[in-house]
Amino acid sequence: MTTTTHPVPPVLSARRRWTVLAVCCLSMFLVGLDTTIVNVGLPAIGRGLGADTRGLEWIVDAYTLVLASLLISSGALADRFGRRRVFQCGLAVFGAASLLCALAPSAGVLVAARAVQGVGASMLSPVALAIVVNAMPDAKERARAIGVWAAVFGLSTAAGPVTGGALLAGLDWRALFWINAPVVVAALLLSAVFVPESRAARPRRLDLPGQLLLTMVLAVVVGVLIEGPRLGWTSPVALAGYAWAVLAAAGFVWVESRRPEPLMDVRLFARPAFGGAVVGAVAVFVALNMTLLLNTLYLQHTRGWAPLAAGVATLPLAVGATVCAPWSGRMVGDKGPRLPLLLAGGFITAGALCLVRLTPHTSVLLLTAAYALIGVGFGFANAPITTTAVAGLPPARAGVAGAIASTARQLGAALGIALAGGLVTAAAPQELAHASRPGWILVAACGALLLLIAHASHPRNTSTGPAR
Repeated sequence: MTTTTHPVPPVLSARRRWTVLAVCCLSMFLVGLDTTIVNVGLPAIGRGLGADTRGLEWIVDAYTLVLASLLISSGALADRFGRRRVFQCGLAVFGAASLLCALAPSAGVLVAARAVQGVGASMLSPVALAIVVNAMPDAKERARAIGVWAAVFGLSTAAGPVTGGALLAGLDWRALFWINAPVVVAALLLSAVFVPESRAARPRRLDLPGQLLLTMVLAVVVGVLIEGPRLGWTSPVALAGYAWAVLAAAGFVWVESRRPEPLMDVRLFARPAFGGAVVGAVAVFVALNMTLLLNTLYLQHTRGWAPLAAGVATLPLAVGATVCAPWSGRMVGDKGPRLPLLLAGGFITAGALCLVRLTPHTSVLLLTAAYALIGVGFGFANAPITTTAVAGLPPARAGVAGAIASTARQLGAALGIALAGGLVTAAAPQELAHASRPGWILVAACGALLLLIAHASHPRNTSTGPAR
């Protein structure tokens, strides 16, 4: 099979290229929406299924953990068996799992169904980006298309709480999953008509040992963070978890450095640009998901707001992300990633610092201003991170390149939920604002890390032109 040659796909017209982008963005909207739409419904889910804060964290992280674990293998499968084929398979699995979530009779069943959702989503995120990259041969057009793609993804993740709040205003929490059905059907039909099939000229073999070790590392790290407050951070079980995570991570690096076709080429992280993009992706999504979860619990538990009101409070975040993401894409295409990364780090840091003295009576104006600043920073961050990560590997392996960036995002999402939940899991409603203050310091630190990454991306010889 590895000797089979695939015909070079014809060059698409400009209209067809942007139609392909629109179809891929529709699927990305689903992936991003389901990363955050559940957040605003967590109190309602907890009441409906009798789940505590720890159980609610697993409902969110079961999705992101499986998604992060399988993204790279799904990208490799798409490069081998056809990107459109794997893309459509992912849509079908995602849709079926969404129906299972909507019908879940218990928290355990919902966690399992969310994990299956993550399997389907893993076939969408990297594959959609690979389809876009292969449809856009011109580098500048590709950077702008990635900016649009990042805008849609940013809009979906940031708009999740608003959408969820609107659904919960007239329906119950199961509507958070029923909404996926019409979008899945539309994406399946449109992809069959408009998205061309494509494969890598030389697809890689699957790396099952690497996949197993990567899943083990992510599961243990997130599991310890979620269960740590209950088990005790120095309990024998927690200490065993730390040791297991370290050993699994060391084993992953050892195995991957010796395989001819690794799941993740660890040598890539020696490149400052690529390593910085991956670290930056983790930091951005830790900041975003901590913000969304802390906001949901604070507004609904401490201040007694309805889900719709709590979701609407994040509208400035969604607007900032949506407006600034395509702008960031144009900046990356014209001048390189440094300036948008600087803006991203500055805005996220400023927004988080507004909330480090959060109280039960903090003004709504300050809250919305902080959310707007964080949203603007999030919008500026995605395009330079995605473009740099995709540029780190050959175009023929675009599926794997996109998968590494997406893995970093979902790892950040899972860590952000676990860290935020760990801070407030034992806090009473009136204590939650004070308990969340270390979380806002951590969000600010994520912004500062982006500033450092932007500084490192500055070329040593400034006479050569803008950083790329």
